[in-house]
Amino acid sequence: MSPLSRRHFLAAGAAGAVGLVATGCAPEPVPTPTPVGAPDWSALAARIAGSLARPGDTEYDSVRVTENPRWDDARPLAVLSADDARDVAAGLAFATKYGLPIALRSGGHSYPGYSAGGAAGTGMTPSLVIDSRGMTAVTLAAENTVRIGAGASLAQVYDGIGAHGRAIAGGSCATVGIAGLTLGGGVGVLVRAYGLTCDSLTEVEIVTADARVLTASATTNADLFWACRGGGGGHLGVVTALTFATKPAPDVMMFSLSWPFASAAAVITAWQAWAPTADPRLWSTLKLLTGPAYTTGPGVFVSGTWLGDPAALDSLLAPFIASAGAPRKRAVSQHSYRDAMASYAGCANIPVAACQTGAGGRLTRESFSATSHVAYTALDAAGIRAITDHVSAANGLPGLKEGGISIDALGGAVGDLAPNATAFPHRTALATVQYTATFANGSDPAPFDAYVRGFRGALTGSWGDGAYVNYADATLTDPAKSYFADNARRLATIRSKYDPKGIFTQPQAY
Repeated sequence: MSPLSRRHFLAAGAAGAVGLVATGCAPEPVPTPTPVGAPDWSALAARIAGSLARPGDTEYDSVRVTENPRWDDARPLAVLSADDARDVAAGLAFATKYGLPIALRSGGHSYPGYSAGGAAGTGMTPSLVIDSRGMTAVTLAAENTVRIGAGASLAQVYDGIGAHGRAIAGGSCATVGIAGLTLGGGVGVLVRAYGLTCDSLTEVEIVTADARVLTASATTNADLFWACRGGGGGHLGVVTALTFATKPAPDVMMFSLSWPFASAAAVITAWQAWAPTADPRLWSTLKLLTGPAYTTGPGVFVSGTWLGDPAALDSLLAPFIASAGAPRKRAVSQHSYRDAMASYAGCANIPVAACQTGAGGRLTRESFSATSHVAYTALDAAGIRAITDHVSAANGLPGLKEGGISIDALGGAVGDLAPNATAFPHRTALATVQYTATFANGSDPAPFDAYVRGFRGALTGSWGDGAYVNYADATLTDPAKSYFADNARRLATIRSKYDPKGIFTQPQAY
């Protein structure tokens, strides 16, 4: 599986910041207190168990970078690598005292670069980055629950719970942080069988703007808990630990099918009629990808997971294949839950400690541009032509590594909850859609941004303005409506309660 399709098209939660994305319109927050003078960074360093890196410090250049090299020009005021909630509280209190802007980071996948702490073009000024990537404990508790540190990567989560024969639903990108994934909802490869990642969330530990460490659950601070289940990352609080109900780890049948590009229209037509209404234990994604590696032209791919009787998979695929046409290639394999998730992450033969992009890691950071849709209706012939035309057009981008579209099926358990049961509103949608281009590090990102946004624009007439907050796009005209629909007003009310002074300064505020 190519880096783009693995890391970005199936990331399903690449929100890099921790907390809640601020989106939409709301009354202006009360101004923050007047700073008391020059920040005493040594005092902050003395108060924390983690570390504080400032420009000029040896570790600064390693801890300041995110997973997207396009934001490497960011020079944050400092990076606070927090060990626990007390460190986060100290950082928030310090930023409030001195009137410093704050950037929050979990996995470091914030698509618009908000978690970089001041990269050019992000709308963020140099900030104090509060980084939770050191909080990685995965602890199995009583009654089949698991408590996970907010900075744990998905590779660490799946290895930790899979080793104990337990499972949760989540995305496939190895380096995405569990907090960002969950707070935005959590679309992934078991979503139709088990629901969104946030649907199994039972409790969060969260540090609010006033530096209080709170617990939020269905019975304690219930409004905050509701918002943490799909409200996004970056503007309501800093989540430091999450507790989930787990399921017995299933055996997973993984399948992949491919067709020549000439079959694209038939495959799209057949897939969109079949995938969102198939047996809930079956999930699939449809990708159309192109780039220099595709020497015979763009490719058409359907891959997925099946949690039922292995012998039943052929009969489930049969009506789709009959309509789409026989695939050029077909592969099916059976795995344990732990091994399947490692395979999706591109880490099947890599120790979990090396399944990352930092020191000692074997994965590589990639520059990328992306945006999204949430699809509620099937495309007509004109919409399908728009897809094939734009996939073909990607080949004209100098520096392109891989580009195209991924359409990930919803339905099944996602629709078992009402749109207002959690902050994630898109319960009745057919699929989430991602337009993505990866490109050579150091290339001008502008043509790739224009490409993915132009691709989205070409489908807006068919799919409207709905978008997935974990694939945030800084150019959406009404992000609150796109991400949260009718839930946006309630999120704004909750923000006014927990951050009345506007301490969190990420763009796209509620």
